[in-house]
Amino acid sequence: MTEDIPVKKGPDWSRFLSRHWKAFAVFIVAVILAFAVAVYVFVWFTGNAQSTDLVPASVGAWTMNNLVLFILHAIFWELLLVGIPIAVAAIIGWQWWNHLPEEEKSEYHLFGQRSRSRGAGGAISPLLFIAFAIKVYVDGNWNTTISSYTLNYVVGSLVTILIWIAVIFAIPAIVGLVWWIRHEMNEKP
Repeated sequence: MTEDIPVKKGPDWSRFLSRHWKAFAVFIVAVILAFAVAVYVFVWFTGNAQSTDLVPASVGAWTMNNLVLFILHAIFWELLLVGIPIAVAAIIGWQWWNHLPEEEKSEYHLFGQRSRSRGAGGAISPLLFIAFAIKVYVDGNWNTTISSYTLNYVVGSLVTILIWIAVIFAIPAIVGLVWWIRHEMNEKP
């Protein structure tokens, strides 16, 4: 007696790409074009930022104010000139995918179970930068050139920021731990 064991099928990308090679080619061209435009917009913005005196031409003369304004303006122009067209293209791609018949989408097995990400993400670096900018502002060094910051000032600021983070996260953690211990101790066996 033989028994058929079902074989788990993986994604069938080759069949999907052979049927929809034009859409895939358009997608590849769009990704390359978006990357090229993003780089061009950044180079264009950098040149204009210097010529309009948004930032000094010498990086050594930048202040924290210049740095924050440069970052915010760069994000604005990238979102306006690159992000919006990418969002429109993503909506068009999503509509194309939704117009495919359900039977065809299911036979490709392109989407299985999602795996849970174990990475912590990249949120800590921007948060540390924001905290450093707040510390510089509070200290009154907002319009002081960054090149004039001493190593002791930067290290002292980072230690202060780490203390802020410890206080912000430690207090709720301690309260939660005390609550959990009291809850466990009061629980009847």
